[in-house]
Amino acid sequence: MPATPTQGHVVVAPDKFKGTLEGAEVAARIAAGIRRTAPGVEVRELPVADGGEGTLAAALAAGFTRVPAKVAGPTGLPVDAAIAVRGDTAVVELAQSSGLARLPGGRTAPLAAGSFGVGQLIGRAVALGAKRVVVGLGGSACTDGGAGMVQALGVGLRDGEGAELAPGGAALRRLAAIDLGPLADALGGVEIVVACDVDNPLLGPRGATAVYGPQKGAEGEDLAVLEAGLTRWADVVREATGRDFRDAPGAGAAGGVGFAALALLGATMRPGIELLLELLGFDEAVRGARLVVTGEGCLDAQTLHGKAPAGVAAAATRAGVRVAAVAGRVELAEDEWRKAGFVSAIALTDLAEQPGDSMTKAAELAEVAGQRLATGLLT
Repeated sequence: MPATPTQGHVVVAPDKFKGTLEGAEVAARIAAGIRRTAPGVEVRELPVADGGEGTLAAALAAGFTRVPAKVAGPTGLPVDAAIAVRGDTAVVELAQSSGLARLPGGRTAPLAAGSFGVGQLIGRAVALGAKRVVVGLGGSACTDGGAGMVQALGVGLRDGEGAELAPGGAALRRLAAIDLGPLADALGGVEIVVACDVDNPLLGPRGATAVYGPQKGAEGEDLAVLEAGLTRWADVVREATGRDFRDAPGAGAAGGVGFAALALLGATMRPGIELLLELLGFDEAVRGARLVVTGEGCLDAQTLHGKAPAGVAAAATRAGVRVAAVAGRVELAEDEWRKAGFVSAIALTDLAEQPGDSMTKAAELAEVAGQRLATGLLT
C-alpha cells in the first residue's frame, strides 16, 4: 500500500555527477523514481554543492536569482558567467570565470592563467548591493594566489619599474610593491565568506603548486616558477599588511585564491558543504522528513573528507533522519558507508546492463535507483 504524506516527506539532495549530470538533473531523476514507486510520498528536490563547480546551480535551484555577467576568463578572453543573488546575499562560483572548463579549447595555461574574473564577479555582487558574498572555490585553472582577483577590485601590483604585473603566477616573481588603492572602500561593510573543502597551505609540499599545479598543466620547471611566484607574493603581502596567511588552512585552495581572500579581502573560510547547506535552507527542508537521498559521481574515500554527501549525511543524522546515497560508483566498503551514516548506497554501475551505461545512461539509471530506494525504504 502506498505511503501517505503524513508519514513524512523525502528530501533529494545530491551533488552533480561530474561529467554526466548536473545536481538538479540527478535530483529530478531520483525524485521521479521515488514518485513512481511511492506516489503518496511528498518529494522535495534540493540539489547541493560543496563550494566547487555546481555551487551556482545549487543556489539557483534553491531560489536565488541568476544575474549574468561578462567577465575575463582564465586567459583574459571574455566569458559569459553569472552570480546568484537573494536579498543582500550573493553567491560567486570561481569556476564560472576562472575554471578549467573556461580554458579556450581546453588548453591549459599554468603560468599565465589568472583569477581576474573572480574579482569582477565579486565586484558585480557588491555593485548590486550585496552585503554578504559567498565565494565557492574549486575547479580553478590558475595558480596566481588570487592576485588577479584583487587586481580586478582595484589593487595595484607593481614590478620594480612601477609597471602593473601581467596576469598569472609566473609574473608574481617580479612583484615589488602592492598598492591597496580603493579596496577597503570598495568592500566596506561587505562580508566575504569563502566556501572551501581543503585545508592546504599556500606553499610547500602540501601547497597550491605542489598539490594542484599538475591538475592545471604545470610540470617540471613550471612548478618551480609558480612556487617562486607564490612565495614572492606571500612575502610582499606580509610587508604591505603586517599579516601572514601563507600557512593558514585553505590558503592554497584554488591555486592560492584562498590566500588572497584571507589576507586582502578579510574573508572568513568555512567548509563548503556546511556553508552551502545553510544557504540552501537544508535544516528547514529536512525537518519532519522520513528520508534524505544524496549522492555524487563517486562515493569514495574523498567523500568522507568534506564532500557534499558526507556533509548531507551528517546534517540529516543530526536531525534524526535516515539518509541514503546514489552514486555513479561506490568504492567504499559497506561498513565504511554505513559508518558515515548511510542506510543504503546504490551504484549506477550495479544497475547498468552494459559497461559504460552508468555514464551514457546515467539519467535513466538514477531514476531506477530512486525506484529501488522507494521499494526498500518507503513502501
